[in-house]
Amino acid sequence: MALEIERKFLIDTDKLGKLENGYDIKQGYIQTKDETVIRVRVKGNGAFVTIKGGNIGATRLEYEYAIPVEDANEMLEKFCTKPILYKTRYLILHKKHTWEIDIFHKENDGLIVAEVELDSEDENVELPEWIVKEVTDEARYYNSNLLEHPYSEWK
Repeated sequence: MALEIERKFLIDTDKLGKLENGYDIKQGYIQTKDETVIRVRVKGNGAFVTIKGGNIGATRLEYEYAIPVEDANEMLEKFCTKPILYKTRYLILHKKHTWEIDIFHKENDGLIVAEVELDSEDENVELPEWIVKEVTDEARYYNSNLLEHPYSEWK
């Protein structure tokens, strides 16, 4: 069984420092009838299709498979609900964890989120000084929700 255990945070960009070696991501979602999420993502020079189950706390089932970039682009165009999500991702090693910093673009411009994947929900993770607030349980920060309710529309 493939599990994703992930915590999500807002950050203070003034404390973050210079970000380097980011890569662009474009992703879309194929509509489902339940909490299952089917994501198509082009990440740098690679592409993936990912199937995720509903969240239970910070944990959910996740299955990810590499696919040809051409197939991913066609799926984004033909199968995915519009709009497509665009962001740039940076990886930062802090203590023993790799943090993913996502800077969103277009309809979600201005939103910056940090995520860290864990081996268990009770794993101790030392938060960097640039962490401001945990938003793991706030569904509006899920990438799939940002398409229907983009950051630019939040009050």
